[in-house]
Amino acid sequence: MFGKFQPLTLLFWLLGIVVITGFTGGCSPEQYKADADKEVYQIIDDKWQDEFGVKANYIISDSNAVTSPEDIPVEKVIPPSGIISLSEAVAIATKYNRTYKSRKETLYQSALSLTGTRYTYALKWFGTIDGTYEDNKSGGDDVTIQTSTETSKRGLFLDGVIYNASIAVDWIRLLTGDPRTTLGTILSGDVTIPLLGSGAGKVRQENLTQAERNVLYQIRTFNRYRKQFIVDIVDQYYNILERRANVINSENSYNRLVESKKRLAIEVETGSKAPSDVDETDQQVLSEESKLVAAQQGYEGALDQFKVTLTLPTDAEIALDPNELVALEDIGISGVDYTTEMAIETARHWRLDLANRADEVEDAERRLVLAAEGLGVQLDLTGGTDVGSPAQTKFDRLQFQKGTYSLGFAADLPFSRVAERNAYREALITLEQQVREYENDQDSIELNMRAALRDLKAKAEQYRIKQMALVLAQRRKNTQEMLLSIGQGETRLLLDAEGAILSAQNSVTSALVAHAVAKLGFYRDVGILQIKPDGMWEAQEQ
Repeated sequence: MFGKFQPLTLLFWLLGIVVITGFTGGCSPEQYKADADKEVYQIIDDKWQDEFGVKANYIISDSNAVTSPEDIPVEKVIPPSGIISLSEAVAIATKYNRTYKSRKETLYQSALSLTGTRYTYALKWFGTIDGTYEDNKSGGDDVTIQTSTETSKRGLFLDGVIYNASIAVDWIRLLTGDPRTTLGTILSGDVTIPLLGSGAGKVRQENLTQAERNVLYQIRTFNRYRKQFIVDIVDQYYNILERRANVINSENSYNRLVESKKRLAIEVETGSKAPSDVDETDQQVLSEESKLVAAQQGYEGALDQFKVTLTLPTDAEIALDPNELVALEDIGISGVDYTTEMAIETARHWRLDLANRADEVEDAERRLVLAAEGLGVQLDLTGGTDVGSPAQTKFDRLQFQKGTYSLGFAADLPFSRVAERNAYREALITLEQQVREYENDQDSIELNMRAALRDLKAKAEQYRIKQMALVLAQRRKNTQEMLLSIGQGETRLLLDAEGAILSAQNSVTSALVAHAVAKLGFYRDVGILQIKPDGMWEAQEQ
């Protein structure tokens, strides 16, 4: 039976089979993933503005499996010494922290969603191939094969213009000796143009516009999060070093008290001191030992929690670099070159969250205009055409002079506009809400900047005061030790001075760390903190 097929029919059938097989074979899942990644990161790169910082630390990974020499298990990044510097901690956190990964994925998903929205409204081609086979046994030996293909292009132009076009090729081969053949082509298209109101594709165009802007908002949100994340890592790092310093201070204080107890015991034996002095010292030693145990426990707990932040195994043997605290002590306290007015104006210009708020007001204004257009007469201009080829097999010769052309309009008169009225009223309320939110954020930023500058000044003063308190505590102790050496001092006063030294030492470290973190937080909140590719930071010059 198949030997009766005409060559052209076989060609069309083979072509159809090849096309269908090609599409069903398609790309592999990995190729689809790579295609999605390429389109998503192109969107992010196009929308990433210079003031956001360097484009870095935003690429997602699909699993914890090693896929490249740079993608190594987190436990392998621990230095052989086990000591992690501040820069290493930041780099590990931005690469492995679970919450940071989730924020990267949220950014990716927003751009991925945009690719789907763009595809929905973009000019694109569609194609179909249909075929039937019929063996007419009741009417003879005729075999009928009917095949058709159609390719269409649909899309949304600017200003809400909707466009559709298609070309269809239909062919029929009557075989088994029947020479009759038909092969034809039909070209058709239509366009809808909004003249009045929000008709045609204006609503769809607004959806596309909003989807584009939502990705920009998500990029800003991600970069704002990056700044907060780095400040949090630095805060945790210095807090652990502060706790370690407290342990060392407590240990040194405990050892000094033990030595004082030994000296007093000798003096009691010689009769120069009363036994009650030893008892009082014993009490202070026990109290200091308890503080030492608590300080050690707090330090180890904070270090374990930091391991979780870095996504390190909780049993990993690590320590933070004490030289980082020494370097901070060497730097000391320095102010920021900002007046209150300068800080407020800079924050209003550079704060990414405030930029989002301002754009959300624009979104509300745009939607209000669209809702207002929906209240009146809706008038669209429509046009269409259908052009076919001549009979028989001249499928490549379209007869435009014999085509069918149409031009018309579609009007929707405002006899009933309850839904549109409600949408308009809702848009008015939404705009008012967005304006209030924006104004509230502006006021909050102003208060934040005023409070931040006061806080920096207060912390600098606290550091100065704590340093003076440490000097006085040391002087008190030296005085009591001298008086005791000549038999005129009191053990209780010496113990009080020792306790004052420990408290002052811890307070100085705490004030130094608090000021450093507050200063970094100020640069973040004023909007000029820029994150570098290695995860570290710098304050952008204004």
